[in-house]
Amino acid sequence: MKQTVTLATVVVKFLERPGLAFSTKETYSLTLGLLLQEYGSWPIEIISRQTLVEYLNTLTHLKYTTHNKHQAILQSLFNFAVEQGYIKSNPIRGIKQRPPSREKGEHRTDEIIRFLTPSQLEILYRAVADDPRLNTIVHLLHHTGCRIGELLALNLESVDLNNWKFQVLGKGNKQRWCFYNEATAIALNKYINYDRHKQSPALFTAQHPVTMKVSRMSYRTLHDYWREITNKHSLIQGIRIHDLRHTFATERVGIISIEQLRALMGHESIQTTLRYQKVTSQKAEEAARLAFNLLTKVDNLD
Repeated sequence: MKQTVTLATVVVKFLERPGLAFSTKETYSLTLGLLLQEYGSWPIEIISRQTLVEYLNTLTHLKYTTHNKHQAILQSLFNFAVEQGYIKSNPIRGIKQRPPSREKGEHRTDEIIRFLTPSQLEILYRAVADDPRLNTIVHLLHHTGCRIGELLALNLESVDLNNWKFQVLGKGNKQRWCFYNEATAIALNKYINYDRHKQSPALFTAQHPVTMKVSRMSYRTLHDYWREITNKHSLIQGIRIHDLRHTFATERVGIISIEQLRALMGHESIQTTLRYQKVTSQKAEEAARLAFNLLTKVDNLD
């Protein structure tokens, strides 16, 4: 009679594989602990694709990148189970990874860096000029490089209005200073004095059109306003709010050091910051080739 092997037993053997680095084992153990709490006592052969889909759908608190890593570890675990003969096929194979959630302000880190050109910025600033709140948000995102979530989480008391700076809590619960310029200070003061709802401690507030309840502005509300504004102008149609952060970075590469830019952006890895250097190199190459073409035309006239 075939002996029943539980998921917990397979996980133990999976973690005891020779050659597995200690740090990797720690990460795997922590990740799989969540799965074991639910299904550790189950025979591994009855854990179905549907079971794993439902389990992954409960992990809504995880960032999409963490969620994807979590799923990849499960994939490795069940591949191991197949190799060892505990199951015939991998039930998690083919399950699509969770994409970034726009409502949470998530974006792929490996995507092409998109930034606004000077002409697009000019159109954008004209488009938001009559909306004090959105105008201030655009100024702050463009001139500080902070993340959307960091900005929306700010309280008014967190902003040093006299010295044009504020502190945000970034990734990894690390605090950093963000600095803005005079034009942004003017926009911010105008918004605070004439447009912000005083009932909330939040810097950026919103009022429900029916209940009239005042609350902190949500990403969904900001995104709806943003889409409405940008869809009216063909040259900025399709640009994202997050592209203002990319614009901040590309404008500063070559002016300040990569380490200084990394500090301003709040990047955990220098590799993330170095992406902007690559973008600037591409822009330089395009400019050089354009110059060659123009010079060639001039030479041909001689």
